[in-house]
Amino acid sequence: MAQISIGKAPGNSAVLPFYATGAVMFFVLCVLMVFSPESFTQHYFAPHLLTIVHVAALGWGTMIIFGAAHQLLPVICEQDLYSEKMAAFVWYTLTLGMILLTTNFWNLTVGWVMIAGGSLIVISAALYLFNVLKTSRICKKYSIQKLFLTSSAIWLLFTVIVGLLLAINLKFPFFKQSHLEILKLHSHAGFAGWFLQLITGVSSKLVPMFLLGKSKKDYLLKWAFIFQNLGLILFLADGYFIGVSPRVLIYAAIVLIGVIFWLLYLYDNFKNRLRKRVELLMKHAFLSFLALVISILLLPAVYFSSGYRWTMLYGTLIFMGWITSIILGKTFKTLPFIIWNDHYKNLSGKVKVPLPKDLYSEKLTVWQFRIFIAAFLVFALGIILQQVIIIRIGAVLWVAVAVLYNVNVFKLLLHKRNKIS
Repeated sequence: MAQISIGKAPGNSAVLPFYATGAVMFFVLCVLMVFSPESFTQHYFAPHLLTIVHVAALGWGTMIIFGAAHQLLPVICEQDLYSEKMAAFVWYTLTLGMILLTTNFWNLTVGWVMIAGGSLIVISAALYLFNVLKTSRICKKYSIQKLFLTSSAIWLLFTVIVGLLLAINLKFPFFKQSHLEILKLHSHAGFAGWFLQLITGVSSKLVPMFLLGKSKKDYLLKWAFIFQNLGLILFLADGYFIGVSPRVLIYAAIVLIGVIFWLLYLYDNFKNRLRKRVELLMKHAFLSFLALVISILLLPAVYFSSGYRWTMLYGTLIFMGWITSIILGKTFKTLPFIIWNDHYKNLSGKVKVPLPKDLYSEKLTVWQFRIFIAAFLVFALGIILQQVIIIRIGAVLWVAVAVLYNVNVFKLLLHKRNKIS
């Protein structure tokens, strides 16, 4: 495992609760999919599907990413995180807000409780952005990764503010535009602004680190940043002032160019890597990139076809193919070293200590990878065929993936240092 410099890393209270909660919410997400497979054959604005999507986006994706970002930002900036207490407090607001929001989505109970949940999530995003900006400001070293992390945090705040306005609009309608049209802008600001730019920035730091690769083509990341933001801004402006139209495919193509520049940068690191053997956990990352590209290429079918199968497949590729795959892989490339650092850093070189990879079960990650592929393929097939029974079988396989992931995550989180001679 590549060594991560975390001498300036925050305390575990700013990181580990996010990993623990994210793991549990991944299990909850998969169980919800088992009990509501018919949601993936209906219109996307349905109570159970709204719940599932927001558990995936907030409880699973954002929760894990917050923990990882609090850990990685000091590494990128070579400075202490501005406020560990603020980072720890964000866990409370995000967790409570997510619970209030998603439980009210299940039966679409609009009102002040749902609005309160949305407000807490906005507070979480605002505090996270403030922490990122203050940490970045004291960072003397410029890096494109810092720019991506800052930009993604701004997009997150924008996304959740629009989400809060949508929750208010359900109770007190005030939007002149269609609620569903605004919902499309909200979701894609999250996809292309928050998740894409955060994952681009983090992966461009971690993938070279884990592959022991080096690229001198940083200009590729600069172009990736420009095109990802340009495509998203044009889509949002056009969609809000004129309406979502076939021009969305032009903006998707612009974002795709930005994605290609990012992937070319990662490929250059892969080509120039010192570690020739590609570990299984890195294969999760490669599958996630493939899922992202396919999801963007699927947009013409989403826009022009009738029915909901391609829209559901698009969302599945985003949440379960792209975001989930990269989290499943990166968790066991980062969390073991965080735990190892807490238990054994001061003992390293003095006595024999276990390696980070010894703190979790590599055998479980092998089965996690295999079942992940089966779960995704079966689930996607069920959506394409619009067969509820196949979707449910795929969801059961997803539960198996979540169980394996949770066992390994909590094996790490509950690790106790043995007596070392």
